[in-house]
Amino acid sequence: MKASTFVYPWDVNGDPEAAGRIAALGVRQVTLAAAYHSTRALTPRHPRHRIVTAEHAAVLYPTDDRWEGRELRPYAAGDWAPGDAFGEAAAALVDAGLEVHTWVVLAHNSRLGAEHPGTSVVNAYGDRYPWAPCIAQPATRAYLVDLAAEAAVRPGARGTELESLGWYGLQHLHAHDKTGGVGLGDAGMYLMALCFCPTCREGYGSQGLDADELAAAVRGALEPLWQGAPDDGEWAGVEKLLGAAKAAATRAWRDETARTLQETAVAAVRAAAPDDFQVLLHADPVTYHVGANPGVDPAHILSVADGVVVPCAGGPGLLAPFAEQGREGAVIAANFGVVSGMGGSPGTLAADVARARELGATELRLYHAGLASDGDLEAVRAGLAGL
Repeated sequence: MKASTFVYPWDVNGDPEAAGRIAALGVRQVTLAAAYHSTRALTPRHPRHRIVTAEHAAVLYPTDDRWEGRELRPYAAGDWAPGDAFGEAAAALVDAGLEVHTWVVLAHNSRLGAEHPGTSVVNAYGDRYPWAPCIAQPATRAYLVDLAAEAAVRPGARGTELESLGWYGLQHLHAHDKTGGVGLGDAGMYLMALCFCPTCREGYGSQGLDADELAAAVRGALEPLWQGAPDDGEWAGVEKLLGAAKAAATRAWRDETARTLQETAVAAVRAAAPDDFQVLLHADPVTYHVGANPGVDPAHILSVADGVVVPCAGGPGLLAPFAEQGREGAVIAANFGVVSGMGGSPGTLAADVARARELGATELRLYHAGLASDGDLEAVRAGLAGL
């Protein structure tokens, strides 16, 4: 089973031992960040630093002239990834015998929302989510499609993995996040993710909804949750809170918006890429889910992309809906955390992968070789050796 690990350029650049150390894990591929959101990351083995602070979402390579004169455009990285940081790291990894694929984060960009607040998701209360670009807006969609094509097809890369290619919502994992005081389950998170920017208000109108009435209904539906009522979860919970007809109409608008963006972005990547360039999406098989692994229809997305990267932090159950499509040659990559301090379980990797295989996984993703301790990496080596 082919295995790949996620890596940042700053894990490799400036550390002459890094590429060889990663290759020695037993992986065949590295999924290397080419466009990434803001983060504060540990580099426990780097000879020159231990903490990297990426102050804002940025591309980790020099952009081309497609962005000239455009208001929405990628931001260059600062001193955490200067110049062609991706290209430098990719060259070292290829020299170590590893296949390199790009890791491209799309609809997750706090600086974009701060500098262009009109691009952000607006919830039913009028609050903006600056980390979450509204994927329904034409200018934002054009920006995301061009970013996908440019960041995905970097020199030396043989494929890409597109993260956050869909709706984002309340969840952000923001620095000093203080949003966990009220338990919002699937239903509450969906309602808090509904966007009421001008484009989405028109979109709801196309589904026969009055946007003002819908926003009021969403606020009313959420009120019991603010008061401590349990969230029934899943789609039945949304229907119970909002009403089946309104829930279905919002989902129709959002599903179509995400689906067409995914089709357009994948087509743009393919048009820019060489033959046999692999295109995967980070995805969840429940279409109304939002975040880094946005919801998709499994049958549809496997007809568009070469496969999916599926989160398995809570177990491998999300793999099955993709595997059940039975599409020959589709990549269904099980994504496991291997950083103990971040909830990963490298010591159970072999058993976890065995279960994922039973549910249809064809490949393996490991999050994240640059962040893991030496002990975690040794457990990964042992786990992969036993497969």
